[in-house]
Parts: sequence; structure tokens; C-alpha cells
Amino acid sequence: MAAVTRGSFSLLRRMLSHQYHHRGFRSDWTLKPHVFRCDTKLQLLSSRLLHTAMMFRGPIVQFKLSDIGEGIMEVTVKEWYVKEGDKVSQFDSICEVQSDKASVTITSRYDGIIKKLYYDVDTTALVGKPLVDIETESSSEVIQEEDVVETPAMAREEHTHQEIKGHKTQATPAVRRLAMENNIKLSEVVGTGKDGRILKEDILNFLAKQTGAILPPAPFQEIQTPVPAPSLFAAEPVSTPAATQPSPATPKWPVFTGKDVTAPLKGFSKAMVRTMTAALKIPHFGYCDDVDLSQLVALRAELRSVAESRGIKLSFMPFFIKAASLGLLQFPVLNASVDEACQNITYKVSHNIGLAMDTSQGLLVPNVKNVQLLSVFEIAQELNRLQMLGVSGQLGTAELSGGTFTLSNIGSIGGTYAKPVILPPEVAIGALGKIQVLPRFNDGGQVIRAHIMNVSWSADHRIIDGATMCRFSNLWREYLENPAKMVLDLK
Repeated sequence: MAAVTRGSFSLLRRMLSHQYHHRGFRSDWTLKPHVFRCDTKLQLLSSRLLHTAMMFRGPIVQFKLSDIGEGIMEVTVKEWYVKEGDKVSQFDSICEVQSDKASVTITSRYDGIIKKLYYDVDTTALVGKPLVDIETESSSEVIQEEDVVETPAMAREEHTHQEIKGHKTQATPAVRRLAMENNIKLSEVVGTGKDGRILKEDILNFLAKQTGAILPPAPFQEIQTPVPAPSLFAAEPVSTPAATQPSPATPKWPVFTGKDVTAPLKGFSKAMVRTMTAALKIPHFGYCDDVDLSQLVALRAELRSVAESRGIKLSFMPFFIKAASLGLLQFPVLNASVDEACQNITYKVSHNIGLAMDTSQGLLVPNVKNVQLLSVFEIAQELNRLQMLGVSGQLGTAELSGGTFTLSNIGSIGGTYAKPVILPPEVAIGALGKIQVLPRFNDGGQVIRAHIMNVSWSADHRIIDGATMCRFSNLWREYLENPAKMVLDLK
């Protein structure tokens, strides 16, 4: 029996040695011929051990949470898309996390099996710390680089084109976002970092060679027609089928049961604390005015059916945004930013106009990129897209970052007057009240019905004086009160 056992395990050792040599491992075993005799039980044992050896996998890799950018050091895990034991491939979604700026989806860099999840749902994950352990496939090449951060705005094609030439591009999420905003394929950029990693300087150099200057973020190229839904920017509700009717945006407040409740500030609430604390350092200058929108109301009534025939809901907001952009061309100081020491001012070439949006996650301010290059209809398309993302809680970093000027539509809730707070590093913001039908005198002294909206402006008084704010407001009001004049300046 001892001879049978020795012969059985000698054969198993020879087979394992062959497997290790086949996989590139060195073996120092000395193999000697033995007489092989075994019974059925030993054959079954050897077969099972051999099967286990052939299922040998690669090393277990600690998949760390990379730097998401924007100075974010911690996020909250909102949802896991995998569990321990699940098999994943490259670019498969692993989890959704929420920072104090946006919700992002973390995707896998490796092929393998999930061995460990380091965090539970609603717990805080730290940047640079392990997120999951992945047992990689033995035949796959393990590349030690950061995980992929995918915001909802990133098209799936962004991953596809990076694999076309048969190699993987290495870049941090911040660099990927810079490339996406400038419509650059990472596969076309030569990386100068370690192991070919693409750096921020590589993107800027690529832009300089292509255009001779650094371009503003490119506007979206393709916009999917969204399902009509109640708009947070509309002046009146729109009836939709019950199947597509989203639930109203209501904040999730704690339910009081007779006891004091203490909860930590996190996510967007924590971001608001930091932003408003920075805003307190800005001396605000306020300015208010009334705008007669009677002609704009009539124009929108004519164009609304045309826009709806194209699958887009047309509210007043696209006109407000485009008029603001036309005004910023004449007063670029309102589309600028200053450094922390207030020693330098940067005039922004892109008009990335933000819209304060009331969502179930709280107050968010996504922005429409490059309004100076868009038509009123294209702005309406983008607003519809942002509104759909806001309702579903899918606004990402791409939509929430990069704003240069903001309009807050408090009138969509019912407010008339406001004192808006500037969102650093921006230097101006406007709050739009609800549109009211009020009596006004015409040129002949007769009382007529007029659609009046109040607007409240706030400006950084360190670089913007009251006269400049007033002149900008007058120009913006003139475009809206006489929308035909906008045609002369539209590009």
C-alpha cells in the first residue's frame, strides 16, 4: 500500500511540475520513475488534486479607490454591483460611490473573481485605500494602475475606442475627464509618464499641436432624445403618462419620533458647508430688476409645438441662458474667476452656465457647457438631458464641474425675490423669480396685462462694480423683452 501511495503522488508531482513549467515557474523537484499502482480511491484523489492544480489562478490584487479629482479624499459607497465570488471583466461596474460633488461609477481594471468587499453600503471609503480584492486570471496581465472612474455622462464608447489598437491606455480619472471634455481619444495621445501613462501635460500638448492653443471643452456631439418628463426649469407642469412620471424631488429628512437625532453631514450637504464657507469670504453686491416677458411668452407659445415635435420640451430657461451668454460676450468680467489671494483674474472663454436644480439629493448645480456655441434649441436639448439625470440621481462630475456663471430658477418652486450666494470660483450669479401676470401701463398710458419676472443678481464686489452689473442686467433684459433682437447676435 505504501508503494501504491508513493507511485500515485509521484505521478501527481510530475503533472504539477509540468503545469508549473508551462506557466513560467521554475521547479527544482527531482523526478524519478516509479511503478504506478493504485486503487480507485487514490485515482479519484489524484484526479481531484490535479483538477485543482489546473484551476490555478493569478495573484490577488488589492483594487484601490483612485483619486477622483477635485480634491476629494473620501466617498460614500451607495451601491455594490458585485458580491464576493462574482466573476468580473475589465470595465465591468463594481460599485457606485457618491462624493460631495457627484455620484460616480467605479469599474474594474482586471479580469478575475471578487474575493473581498472592504466596505458596506452607506459607509465611507477613503481614496487610496483598498476597495475590493480581485483574484486575477492567471493568463491576464496585471497592470498596477488606478481604477477607472466612470460618470454617467461618459459614453460607453469612451472605453471602446481605447482598446481599438490592441493596447490599454493608462491615465488617471482627472486626465480622462480632461480628454473627454476636449473630445480627445486617449488612444491617439502619446503618454510620457511611467510605462506610457498619459499625463495632463500630454493632453495639453496634444491640444496645442492640433489647434495652436488650448481649446475650451467641446460641446456634446450627440444627444439622445429623452422621454418627455416634468422639467424642473418649466414655468408650468406638463402631463405625462403614468409610466414615465417621475416621483417629485423631495429631500430625505429624518423622521422624528420624540427624540433628538444627530446625523453626520456627508455627501452634497458636506459640500454645501465647504462652498458656503468659502462664499462668506466674497463681498457680495446685490442688484434687482423687473423684466417684462410678454413678447417672450408669445414667442415660446409659437415654438413650443415645434420643439415638442422634435421630442424636446421648450421652457423659458434656454432663452434666459442664451441671453446671459450674449451678455457675457459684452461683459467678460462676469464670466471670470480670481485666485485665492485675489491677485490675478482669469477670463473664461467658455460660457459654462450652471442651473441650480432642486433634486431628491439636495441642491445641485449642473451646467450647460459652451453656451456661446449653442443655439436655443440645443440648449433646450441639454437642459432636458440634465433634468432627466437629475430626476434619476445620475448627475456626474462632468455635469457638475467647470461652471463659470450661474442662474438659479427659484421661480420654479414659487419664489419671487432672492439673495443668491455666489458659488466660488465664479464671480456672479442670478436668481430668477416666478413669472406673474401684473398690470402695467403701455406707451399710450393704458393699463395692460404684462408677464413680469423679478431677477436678483449677486456679484463679487472685489472685481465687479455696480455699474457693470447694472449694464449687464439691462442688456440681458433687453434681449428677453425684445427676443427678435437676439436673432441679430446669435451665432
